[in-house]
Amino acid sequence: MKGSKCHEHEADVPAAELWKIYGTLRFVELVHELLPQVLHKVDVVKGDGTVGTVIQVTFPPGNPGPQSYKELFAKIDNENRVKEAAVIEGDILAMGFTKYVTRFEIVEKGPSSSLIRSTVEYEFDDGRDELEAAASTAPLEAAAEIITKYIKEQTATAN
Repeated sequence: MKGSKCHEHEADVPAAELWKIYGTLRFVELVHELLPQVLHKVDVVKGDGTVGTVIQVTFPPGNPGPQSYKELFAKIDNENRVKEAAVIEGDILAMGFTKYVTRFEIVEKGPSSSLIRSTVEYEFDDGRDELEAAASTAPLEAAAEIITKYIKEQTATAN
């Protein structure tokens, strides 16, 4: 079965500022730093944040669901501000997903407003309907909110 879930977050910050974070390794660094209850640890296995980079993501101990996985930065489109990361190893696949891809799109709405569209695309074998509930955008929603707040605070401090 194939499916997807999407969340959109209106951000009152410039798209270019969001992309400086979302389009790089800074995204996972900030999520780890600002939301340790969501992301316990991130290690770069190989790469520098460009396409082909592999990271090891570890969730906090006691977290229900997956504990860790590796993901590959499969697409980074700086012009259209789109980034895709595919799970290539770990607990998400062990749970029964055959595909799990996270996509971020930063859409410019105006000079100081943007839309963060976070999408999870997944596949799993028929008869594994319980996996539908396991696919979630909740951590991505929390990240969108905290990163928007972070950029606003950094801008205020700079001014």
